[in-house]
Amino acid sequence: MKRCMLVLCCMMLAGVAFANGRDDLRDRVQASMLVTGTIEVAPDGSVVTYTVDHPDKLPPVVKDLLARAVPAWRFEPVTRDGKAVGAKAPMGLRVVAKPVGHGGYALAVASSWFGHLNDEGRHEAAADDFTYKHRLSVAYPSDAASAGVSGTVYALLKVGRDGKVIDAAAEQVNLRIRASERDMATWRKKLADAALRALRRYTFHVPTTGPDAAEPYWLARVPVDFALHGFHAPKVARKADYGQWQPYVPGPLQEPDWADKRRLAGSPDATPEDGSLLADMSLHLLAPLGGS
Repeated sequence: MKRCMLVLCCMMLAGVAFANGRDDLRDRVQASMLVTGTIEVAPDGSVVTYTVDHPDKLPPVVKDLLARAVPAWRFEPVTRDGKAVGAKAPMGLRVVAKPVGHGGYALAVASSWFGHLNDEGRHEAAADDFTYKHRLSVAYPSDAASAGVSGTVYALLKVGRDGKVIDAAAEQVNLRIRASERDMATWRKKLADAALRALRRYTFHVPTTGPDAAEPYWLARVPVDFALHGFHAPKVARKADYGQWQPYVPGPLQEPDWADKRRLAGSPDATPEDGSLLADMSLHLLAPLGGS
């Protein structure tokens, strides 16, 4: 995919919070937005069509980027009983604007997520889907709130057949502040620990019929957003305004020992913000999203 070099309005990054005013740190802050929708592929893995949610809310430059990039993608063909079939799945795309100097930004699709497919290669809601049973409130760390630290924890959960969480880990923690690497590592850990304390006590309704019912366990991704509103007033799990640029300081990816990488679908920070979603059985791209 060819990257689109664009000069975006500098006000796009006006909401970024800085732990200090160093210019070298300021220049490294990115901006991003999560675009959701659906994608349909042909038996040969080529893209048939795609749709995005709320297209009227997306900036024209983002819609133009997707219109040029998505049709060129190729996926590993989906097979059923040894035969290639068409497939349709929900998708999440993390669009990122990276500073390139002199007020310019390079726009690209940085990461993707393609949702769960059923045994017919189609994504269709079912009464027996993997869903929440019981959720607890997540406490915002007081020192993080006082320091103006916000971000999103992308947690991976291993859920047993009784619907209880067997293991939980933070795959990635993205911040909306720029500080020293040491300080950012500290804040990522604090947010991750707060999220995982609550998530380990979640319970889920697990599939009892259909192709997923026989699984010994399920993997789920749950984003937990720590957002500040007003004067350091915390609110957890806020769904970001769709189509709005958000400050973006991505954290390193951490794969827990108990996770089966072959089952994991896409990137954590492209997972839709509004639910617990099975992390496996997705469409698989044959080439990276980026590139020249």
